[in-house]
Amino acid sequence: MKNIFISLLTLCVFGIGCQTQTLPSDTLNQIATRYVRLGLTIGQYDPAFVDAYYGPDSLQPKGEKRGEFPKDSLLGAVDSLLTDLKPFTEGTSTPDSLRVRAEWMTKQLRAFSRRIRIATGEYASFDEESEDLFGVKAPVYSEAHFKTLIARLDSLLPGQGSVQARVQALSDQYKIPQNRIDTVFRAAIEEARRRTSANFKMPPSESFRLEYVRDKPWSGYNWYQGQYNSLIQINTDMPIYIERAIDLACHEGYPGHHVYNLLLEKNLYRDKGWVEISLYPLFSPQSLIAEGSANYGIDVAFPGDERVRFAKEVLIPLAGLDASKTDLYFNMLALRSELNYARNEAARGLVNGTMTEQEAHRWLTDYCLFSPEVAANSIRFIRNYRSYVICYNYGQDLVKNYIEANGGVASAPDKRWALFGELLSSPITPTDLQAATK
Repeated sequence: MKNIFISLLTLCVFGIGCQTQTLPSDTLNQIATRYVRLGLTIGQYDPAFVDAYYGPDSLQPKGEKRGEFPKDSLLGAVDSLLTDLKPFTEGTSTPDSLRVRAEWMTKQLRAFSRRIRIATGEYASFDEESEDLFGVKAPVYSEAHFKTLIARLDSLLPGQGSVQARVQALSDQYKIPQNRIDTVFRAAIEEARRRTSANFKMPPSESFRLEYVRDKPWSGYNWYQGQYNSLIQINTDMPIYIERAIDLACHEGYPGHHVYNLLLEKNLYRDKGWVEISLYPLFSPQSLIAEGSANYGIDVAFPGDERVRFAKEVLIPLAGLDASKTDLYFNMLALRSELNYARNEAARGLVNGTMTEQEAHRWLTDYCLFSPEVAANSIRFIRNYRSYVICYNYGQDLVKNYIEANGGVASAPDKRWALFGELLSSPITPTDLQAATK
């Protein structure tokens, strides 16, 4: 059943073997244009709503925003679009290519509705919010689960003292000096780009610009500019460790956000004329795909022990650091990554009002093993982005399960790259990933 679904999705996305049209594509294109106009209008009132837009200037709202957030009229516009999409999603004779587009926009519009409510002070529970915005609910883990992981980490690390103190002491040995951050990052990005280019055919004009910034709630950000160009910003307020150079190079650049956006622009917007793809709303199912694929892309680009080897042979010498404990350090990081879901629980508690900031801070220091400063910045992120945190860890797990369940395992790198490229070039949604791996 899984293989049938994947074959059907591939055929639909690339327009092969679709039924004879009974609903005009022009009608759907008009709906897609209204969808983009609506998203851009929401962005006038909610500055965080539009992450990227590379469509026609003619669809941009004319003039400045007027008055207070027009909640009722925007929700009415969402409902109108959903009604007009129903013949495409429910019609038995709808061509598959049109159905895929209509279903994708329908799920995105559900997120529009929830975000409009959030922006106007109407809140839901963490799980209800995440399901509306991102299409899925993340699993819940108890405090006992994280205590078990901490015990495993305790047995791995040598020395005395708290686990947090020993993790920090080991990590400090791999902190990149400020005066070498740019050199290390550019080397990591270039290697990630080389590996990605060897597997994906990208437009010759693709490029990025790298900037270092301060006073941000995130560690890195890709601002996709359109025309296959990105601005990648790295926050230097927080300590940057050697593995983060590889992780951010992949996550923000290759084969992560930069590549995801340029492949969507090239393959769906420019080649197929799907105007809805030109708008990337941050709070939408698209972000769970974007963040999940960007995190999993690290393993795609640097499978097995290649991440450790590249750090040891190239980045650590460039940073002027001692490589003698590199294997121990990366073993610690692998186990520590399993603690990432503790941030979800801190966010769940803050959003639901069942945790104070002091309690959330304790979870982030005790279980995510963040320093007090990083924990405080993480709370700042949660206050700004709320349930968005599930996109990183649960999104990564969904993408990983989808790719590997369909043969993209580490021992079949060509297959893994091919499946990953198809995912980055399609309007697949989180619920599609779940359905394809059941």
